[in-house]
Amino acid sequence: MTVPARLVPLIEQFEFTRDRLVNRLRGPVMDSGNGTEVPVPPLTDDEYRWEPVADCWSVRRRADGPGARATVLTGAGDWGRDATPAPHPVPAPFTTIAWRTSHLAEMFTLRTDHTAGGRTLTRDDFRSHGDAATAVADLERAMAGWHAMLLGLTDADLDTMGYCSYPHGSDPEDALVDVVWWMNQELLAHGAEIALLRDLYRARG
Repeated sequence: MTVPARLVPLIEQFEFTRDRLVNRLRGPVMDSGNGTEVPVPPLTDDEYRWEPVADCWSVRRRADGPGARATVLTGAGDWGRDATPAPHPVPAPFTTIAWRTSHLAEMFTLRTDHTAGGRTLTRDDFRSHGDAATAVADLERAMAGWHAMLLGLTDADLDTMGYCSYPHGSDPEDALVDVVWWMNQELLAHGAEIALLRDLYRARG
C-alpha cells in the first residue's frame, strides 16, 4: 500500500523522534545528533521514579495512594499514574520520567485503538509500571502499534473528521492528519523533557 505523500514527512519525523527517545532510554549508545555515538546507561528504576522537586506527580503503587495534589491513580493493576479530574492544578505539577513515559504509552495505545482498533479502551484499562524496563518496553510496543496504523492510512482517512474517536482530546472534531501531527508534537515535547531529566539525574549533587 502506498503511503500518502503528505504523510511521509510526518512518519519520518515520528520514526526519528521515536528512535532518539528509545536509544536515550535503553542505551548503550545514542546518536548525538551529528552521527556520533555517545554512551548512554540504561534507565534504572531509581532514575525512572526520581522526584527532583517536592510534590512531583509520578507512577505509584496503588496501595500507597496518589501523590500531592493528585486525587486518583489512573489505570489498572498494582501501579497507577497521578491524576485529577479537570480542572487540573495550576501551576501544573512537575512530573517524573515514570509519569511522562506512562502518559506517552497510554496516549499511543488508546489513540491507536480509537483509530484502527475496537474503539473501546479507556484510561481505566491502561497499566502503568513501577519498573523502568517494563515501562520502556510498553512504550515501544505502544509506538509500534501507532506506527503500523500510520502505514495503513489513506488520503481519505487523513481528511476524515473524527476518524480517531479518542475521548480525551479534540480528536472527534479534528481531521486525522491533525491528530497525527499532534502526536508527533507530544512525542517531541515529552521526549525532550525525559532527555533533560536524564541529564539532571546524572548531574545531581
